[in-house]
Amino acid sequence: MKITVTTHDDNLFVLDVSEDLELINFKALCEMETGIQSQQIGLSHNGQLMIDDFKTMKTLGVRDGDVIVIQKLTNNGMGSDFSNSSTNILPQFDFSRIQVPGTSNGNQPARQNQMQDAEYVRKLFLSSPDQMALLKQNNPRLADALSSNNLEEFAKVMAEQVEDRNRRENQRIRMMKAHPFDSEAQKLIAEEIRQKNIEANMEAAMEYNPEMFGTVVMLYINCKVDGHPVKAFIDSGAQTTIMSSACAERCNIMRLVDVRWAGIAKGVGIQKIIGRIHMVQVAIENDFLTTSFSVLEEQPMDMLLGLDMLKRHQCCIDLKNNVLRIGTTGTETPFLPENELPDCARLTTSSDYDVDKKEDKELKKAMEESKKMYQSGESSSSSSPSHSYKESDIKELINIGFSREQVIQELDRFNGNKNQAMASLFAKILKF
Repeated sequence: MKITVTTHDDNLFVLDVSEDLELINFKALCEMETGIQSQQIGLSHNGQLMIDDFKTMKTLGVRDGDVIVIQKLTNNGMGSDFSNSSTNILPQFDFSRIQVPGTSNGNQPARQNQMQDAEYVRKLFLSSPDQMALLKQNNPRLADALSSNNLEEFAKVMAEQVEDRNRRENQRIRMMKAHPFDSEAQKLIAEEIRQKNIEANMEAAMEYNPEMFGTVVMLYINCKVDGHPVKAFIDSGAQTTIMSSACAERCNIMRLVDVRWAGIAKGVGIQKIIGRIHMVQVAIENDFLTTSFSVLEEQPMDMLLGLDMLKRHQCCIDLKNNVLRIGTTGTETPFLPENELPDCARLTTSSDYDVDKKEDKELKKAMEESKKMYQSGESSSSSSPSHSYKESDIKELINIGFSREQVIQELDRFNGNKNQAMASLFAKILKF
């Protein structure tokens, strides 16, 4: 397991040790790193001084990823930085008592201590580029909070993760104490084994195949449609060649759209097909190839060369030479580098941001429509006629033989005119 060791002069290093390593041997490793004699090394874990040299790290409660603080002890056994202090205690470096900012019980000194702990941990990571890189790789959420220069946000994220870790540890303790044939204990054991297998698989992938964690550049080529330059996406998984309505308008071919072929395109998402352009010439390098397009209403990519065109012209996607080879003519065209890709395909474009932006736009649109409906409802209710008729008119019409609901409905219809309402009621009765 990997343990982060720090001193009060902001020296930081990581030791990879076994959980069965005794404390006295761990102090010897710290002596090699810091130059402080092992007899003068005091180790603090979660604010508690580790004093039994012959206990293992596991017995002392040290787990993978924990932080241990080194104190140089004086002759009286206490830290040199605190030997003259009236309190004579080690600095409290306890992650478990860090609370989410804004949810404290009004204890201002406790909140100050929490923020001081978060600030101390933040400085430790900022002072070590290696640890900062590991944090970005293994815990991107905490790394983002650290980079935001917002101490309260960093303390909040760190407190949530510590709370989650304590919860999982409590589950593990309950699992160990439970009956071996308990169904809940079996589920917890299976989940823990699954998580360990996932972590081991990820560590192996990062060590032996780090390129798997990179982002692959999509395959785009330059072409021309009716003389207009277009960046086309090569997609052998698409059944047909597709073009966006915006690109069709830009290429002046919307006049050729046959709306009889309108429909719905279903795949990863659902989009509306406006129609089909049956024949268009696409210029790739010096070749002029004929193809057809299905025009989609809200397609982010301008043009997508599907399997129908790739098979018709016997195209070959040569990833070794990074070219698209047209088999019918032998022409080769290179795939575009990342800096020439359209905005919708750049690696710097965040899909999560685009989704959030689209959701915000839809939410804003729905709120505006709801507001309009509410205002129209208010205007209709304000413009509706008030009940200007009398109760005596209602009773007179009821005595003739009509129900109260019918009478009120007709009076509302004729703005309280009793004679017109009576005529209308008799006319409805006489209707066959």
